[in-house]
Amino acid sequence: MGNQTRKNNLKLFRGRFRTKSLRKLGRDYSEPGNYFVTICAKDRTCLFGEIRNNIMGLNDLGCIVAEEIQRTTEIRSGVMIDRWVVMPNHLHLIIKILPVCDNIVETSRRDVSTGVTKLIPLPRLRPRSLGAIINHIKSASTKRIRRLGHSTFAWQPRYYDKIIRHEEALNAARNYIVLNPSRWLQDRNYQI
Repeated sequence: MGNQTRKNNLKLFRGRFRTKSLRKLGRDYSEPGNYFVTICAKDRTCLFGEIRNNIMGLNDLGCIVAEEIQRTTEIRSGVMIDRWVVMPNHLHLIIKILPVCDNIVETSRRDVSTGVTKLIPLPRLRPRSLGAIINHIKSASTKRIRRLGHSTFAWQPRYYDKIIRHEEALNAARNYIVLNPSRWLQDRNYQI
């Protein structure tokens, strides 16, 4: 497709079928650091339990999501979940991506395909990237929830993240997560 065709398509569709990325331009989201993440159930439907007396009580679906959050650190080395909470229709996490160890694994020539004449890069998320971590939590919990008979369960297609740059912001995010159930009635995701 030529440049003129692309320009015509952009005018024709006026950006309706392409959403602007929420990620910070130029940021490598597999870099070590702390990230505050919010993920919502589709249409912000309350599916994961309910809050009583300012305490979040998880139902079966909420327990699945909680288990997948906790499994993240078992599955991915170099990733830590600092704090998290599952709310009735969304969840918050602080994900810490740790520095990579400099141990490089060499591949012998026998293990490499030698018949390849042209390499075609495939668009894949890097295993330790924030997107890969979130996609795994969403995918694994969706599969398990659907196996329970909730065949229409889905997450919102996107998620919100904020890079935590200093200790004060990290402590504020931790506090927000801990107090989130007690502030449910004021939460922008609140729905009955």
